[in-house]
Amino acid sequence: MRLLEKAPAKINLSLDVLYKRPDGYHEVEMIMTTIDLADRIELVQLQEDTIQIVSQNRFVPSDQRNLAYQAAHLLKERFQIKKGVSISIDKIIPVAAGLAGGSSDAAATLKGLNKLWGLNLSLDELATLGAEIGSDVSFCVYGGTALAKGRGEKIQALPAPPNCWVILAKPTIGVSTADVYRNLRLEGIEHPNTNRMIAAIQNGDYHGICSNLGNVLETVTLNMHPEVLQIKEQMERFGADAVLMSGSGPTVYGLVQHESRLHRVYNGLRGFCDQVFAVRMLGE
Repeated sequence: MRLLEKAPAKINLSLDVLYKRPDGYHEVEMIMTTIDLADRIELVQLQEDTIQIVSQNRFVPSDQRNLAYQAAHLLKERFQIKKGVSISIDKIIPVAAGLAGGSSDAAATLKGLNKLWGLNLSLDELATLGAEIGSDVSFCVYGGTALAKGRGEKIQALPAPPNCWVILAKPTIGVSTADVYRNLRLEGIEHPNTNRMIAAIQNGDYHGICSNLGNVLETVTLNMHPEVLQIKEQMERFGADAVLMSGSGPTVYGLVQHESRLHRVYNGLRGFCDQVFAVRMLGE
């Protein structure tokens, strides 16, 4: 038995942190949407009771640090599955980039193994399991566009934003999400207007979306890594309609509505940054 699943990346249209919770997590309010940049996951059932991770990317761990491994292990433990699985990850999404690549791989693994092992779990049940693995996994199970609250596991679906181009640029650094949150100071910070962003999405208002992009983690990462700020400034200079860092970074993305401007931004960044992608917003 063999199954293929796509694991799309996400970007944050807004990311707000409200307060630090007693359990050590931060209470967040985020609007995320999927984009047409995806890893490909191949699941092959094994008779021996083992989990194998196969990837050509040297930055993808092949043991229990891998979120796809954790997803398979969770299902095996919870439902007493005695068969094994080989999980091949064709890694297209940059690693440690703020694009939920690992979380999306875990979500795709949950959905694929649900079919492969005949578990008949609903998306809601898979999303609840995903929350045990990582904060973004629940959103990645559903995909599309959503408001995420709590530590990211409380998901409220939203309509797809107006279609546009998304240009992503990732500098050759990784960013530790834990370090970014550790250095976040909530006093005096400028919070994005989540309600205004939701209204813009619901009204199909592209310019409203552009003017309400916001990410409270951006200031922390820009201070820690000046090259992220340089990419952001370059993207604005080349003419993107709006520019924001995704997640805890370091990937910066720009929204572009017209294809003529897309090439100018994309080509300008190619000379400045190794990993540059131009993709469409999926959003649903």
